[in-house]
Amino acid sequence: MRVGILGGGQLARMLALAGYPLGLDFTVLEPAQDACAGPLTQHLRAEYTDAEALQALAGEADCITYEFENVPAESVTRLDRQVHVYPPPHALAAARDRFLEKTLFNQLEIETAPFADVQDLDSLRAAVEQVGLPAVLKTRTLGYDGKGQAVIREEGELEKAWESIGAVPAILEGFVEFEREVSLVSVRSREGEVAFYPLARNHHSEGILRRSLSLDGDPAQQLAEQYAQRMLERLDYVGVLAIEFFQIGHHLLANEMAPRVHNSGHWTIEGAVTSQFENHLRAILGLPLGDTSSTGHAAMVNLIGELPDTRELLRLPGAHLHLYGKAPRAGRKIGHVTLVEEDRRILQVKLQRLEELVHGRGGESRS
Repeated sequence: MRVGILGGGQLARMLALAGYPLGLDFTVLEPAQDACAGPLTQHLRAEYTDAEALQALAGEADCITYEFENVPAESVTRLDRQVHVYPPPHALAAARDRFLEKTLFNQLEIETAPFADVQDLDSLRAAVEQVGLPAVLKTRTLGYDGKGQAVIREEGELEKAWESIGAVPAILEGFVEFEREVSLVSVRSREGEVAFYPLARNHHSEGILRRSLSLDGDPAQQLAEQYAQRMLERLDYVGVLAIEFFQIGHHLLANEMAPRVHNSGHWTIEGAVTSQFENHLRAILGLPLGDTSSTGHAAMVNLIGELPDTRELLRLPGAHLHLYGKAPRAGRKIGHVTLVEEDRRILQVKLQRLEELVHGRGGESRS
């Protein structure tokens, strides 16, 4: 059985690694010559709008998925007419537009920060009156890892912020003073079977995820699952869905959702009985879902920009190194390391050492 993937980055690479033990083959459509997934898959090198390449992908694949939200909607719709595409195109449409996404959250009675649509500088001023300051201006589509965003703290910054995002349709969101960031990775099969992984607590810096820790038995798990269940059912969803939340007291405010396998779920490769990557494949192919239980307390640290001394990383007992085959570049995710321990205290000690190796002596704050 062959799975087609739109995109050939690290997520496609990890999907292929999870799928080969199941006897699956993969074809990726990816314009970059040095695609991360290239060595593990059949690589169709073409633009996502290339009609011949799309036809070739549809002709080869038994099922098609995607590794990022910014694939052209027209291409996904075209493929879906010929072969099953999961998650379904309407789920992708809801997730790739931040205003539609936030509106859907509220329709499902999922709390969010206050927000308003922005089409031009005048509507930005009106949005500020509605939402207040400080606030975050984000492009409605595209943008990731902090791109396409601007924080506005004073009214005098409106014009500069509008220009910084390219003067394109946007959404203004109220700035949230949260206690912690958490995310829930869920999965729903073609038959409607649903499973949830333990919540993860996330730490971002400069808009990029730096670290995730699994949270077995966390008090917020039940509410997060309720919210995810509503979204999965509304979208008749198939595949892995990740939702990021800001937590304030007992409230979870949905920040965004990702209709794909997610960086905050990388800990599941070693930290869960069945990884998010294998379960995504099981879901889209109509196979029974695997056990999402954790195998211990887990942590994941991203390697960003440059590669630390891998010999030192591998000297750390229990460290699992995942490299993506990417050339180092500022702000670029080039790999990650996971740790899994039965004792949370031992995990914290090893995590401190890992972050010293990755970020320099002293590591990062684990607040």
